[in-house]
Amino acid sequence: MASTGTTSLEVQPPRYGNLITVLSIDGGGIRGIIPGVLLAYLESQLQELDGEDARLADYFDVIAGTSTGGLIAAMLAAPNENNRPLFAAKDIVPFYLDNCPKIFPQSRGLCATVTNLLKALTGPKYDGKYLHKLIRNIVGDKRLSQTLTNVVIPTFDIKKLMPIIFSSYQVTSYPATNAQLSDICIGTSAAPTYFPGFYFENHQQGESEEFNLIDGGVAANNPALVAISEVTKQITRKNPDFPEIKPMECYERFLLVSLGTGSNRSELKYNAKTASKWGVLSWLYEDGSSPLLNCFDEASSDMVDYHNYAVFQALQSENSYLRINEDTLTGNLSSVDKATNENLENLVEVGKQLLKNPVSCVNLVTGLYEPVRDGGTNEQALQRYAKLLSDEKKHRESKSPRPNTNY
Repeated sequence: MASTGTTSLEVQPPRYGNLITVLSIDGGGIRGIIPGVLLAYLESQLQELDGEDARLADYFDVIAGTSTGGLIAAMLAAPNENNRPLFAAKDIVPFYLDNCPKIFPQSRGLCATVTNLLKALTGPKYDGKYLHKLIRNIVGDKRLSQTLTNVVIPTFDIKKLMPIIFSSYQVTSYPATNAQLSDICIGTSAAPTYFPGFYFENHQQGESEEFNLIDGGVAANNPALVAISEVTKQITRKNPDFPEIKPMECYERFLLVSLGTGSNRSELKYNAKTASKWGVLSWLYEDGSSPLLNCFDEASSDMVDYHNYAVFQALQSENSYLRINEDTLTGNLSSVDKATNENLENLVEVGKQLLKNPVSCVNLVTGLYEPVRDGGTNEQALQRYAKLLSDEKKHRESKSPRPNTNY
């Protein structure tokens, strides 16, 4: 069982194994299609090894997600009526293709640019009503404590001016965060200028707290480091579900798969000469996007990757950290909300091509991504990781006195 003791599925804990397995999914709006393609491939490889009922929640100790990644995390980890994940990974992309045009309805015609600018000046670009209803229909009244494996979803409380981490590991010590998954997903997706901020109150075990949330990308668009921190705290606190090791030694145990949603760093849309003339409005809205939000998201994601790779490299554990991202998106592909059918289908193709691309890692000197020597393709890397995850699961089951009730 996961470390909270409250999850619904008997997943064998890390103390019976050799690894601590973490899946992390970035924020990025409609670009969640890209990790959706990658997750479908990873789960298909697990099914080839362990049968068609295998699901990602059976293999990862933690699934972390921010914004659109938080919604994917909930889809993969929340239970259905049979106590299995609500969604198979192969269903994520069809879900996005069906719903994104309704979540992000597109203004059309010659007046579209003016309409979008007026919306940006007077309020959020979208009212979020369809998204909110959709999320509530998906996860119902299920709470964080009911997920099939541990989930970590960052948000940002604009009233307290601090990150709020909704973590399965905290629901016992911080009961007020044991909120409905629908509230958490709506909160982490409330991107400034795109959707309205989200307020809710939660009452649990005699405790009551109010939350005033905006998109978790403000704090951690790449939630991998947040997930690692949550695990490290459990080891420090001597959680019996984890091996008795020193906190820094846990990096040697981590198997981390971190999936980005793509970026447009190769498309030089901004430069200092242009930005030097911008006022508040231009920083918030310029040429159909928000430079300020783009800078925050990219900086957050890249710094986490930079830190993780530096630490894994220092511990000679580079082969236990896989970061897959596409940093050469251009035009509509780099948008978080250009939800035309053509653009959504093109994002699917980006994900498929990303599988064929070579495994890359950040150069700690230049900050640019470079192919890893003898790293193979991302597709081959996911095959290797599927084998590691499968072997780890079998090893835990052989060592644990608990019965296996996964499937």
